[in-house]
Amino acid sequence: MKTPTTATITNEPIALLVVANGERADKFVAFALEARGLAVSRARIQRWCEEGLVTRSNQALKSSSLLRAGDELVVRPVADQQSDLIPDPSVVIDVVYEDDDLVVVHKPAHLVVHPAKSHREKTLIHGLLARGGFDKGTLEDCTRPGIVHRIDKGTSGLLVVAKKVASREKLKELFQQHRIDREYVALVVGAAQPATYDTAHGRHETDRLRFTSLRPTGTPRRAITHVAVLEQLNGLTLVRCTLETGRTHQIRVHLTERSGTPILGDPVYGGRPKDPAIRALGEALGRQALHAQVLGFVHPRTRKKLRFERPPPADFEHALTVARERTAAATAETSSLRKTPAQIKRSR
Repeated sequence: MKTPTTATITNEPIALLVVANGERADKFVAFALEARGLAVSRARIQRWCEEGLVTRSNQALKSSSLLRAGDELVVRPVADQQSDLIPDPSVVIDVVYEDDDLVVVHKPAHLVVHPAKSHREKTLIHGLLARGGFDKGTLEDCTRPGIVHRIDKGTSGLLVVAKKVASREKLKELFQQHRIDREYVALVVGAAQPATYDTAHGRHETDRLRFTSLRPTGTPRRAITHVAVLEQLNGLTLVRCTLETGRTHQIRVHLTERSGTPILGDPVYGGRPKDPAIRALGEALGRQALHAQVLGFVHPRTRKKLRFERPPPADFEHALTVARERTAAATAETSSLRKTPAQIKRSR
């Protein structure tokens, strides 16, 4: 197979012959174009299908349609449209690893990953574009170049971004196949217990900013989170969450709805803790105490196993330190109350 290039896609029709049964249309077209030296993402091909630009026997083809040997497809691609995002070197980025194919970053809390209606400037992507290295095919996604997964604005931690179309597509496959290692640590309100949550997941019925595992609207997807207890504290628990799936707000939803232990400081799912000291700790943190600590995957080109780990940032560690001090003080007070008069006299 030819190595994908950054050749410019033109408006000239491309004829493709299917030689095997059962493959999805978008996957086949992506592979066939890659064999011709044209790097085109499946997301872009799916848009072409939606616009009727991929046909079989002059009939528009859905991206999910299964093909048969002997099918003759015609792809009428649209010309390249490069990203209109303006690179912003003022966005500070902590790069953990980088090569020609991808970049792994340690995202700080409060930094948005990519532009959205509510946040169009100074995102992680704006900063990465200022570093350069993205190929033309990746830049054709005008709002989310290279993005294969996300971390919420208020969550800190590790994130991988693809710099080439081929790398992006292979990383997306790894995520779809649940072959990415992702571990988070969270400080939650209440006494969490070890558990595995395997639920439906989708939009909340009435609040469009929230997701839910209880009565999701639309077509719900499966969400699986493994929770391990790392440290029981006074009114709080430090937990590790390992993901099998990566749904939006998945950990936050499972810890709130299934465990009954919302993440400290979570502005959407956290509510107001009854303990005023814990409530003040969450308000001082100013975000959910959630950190993507471990990220591991097989490199899409070299096939080498990569694994990265970064501890929580200072604000998370400070909240954890305060929680431990509260626990130590409460333990000492309880121990003192249990002493007999004779023990108190001897301690003097």
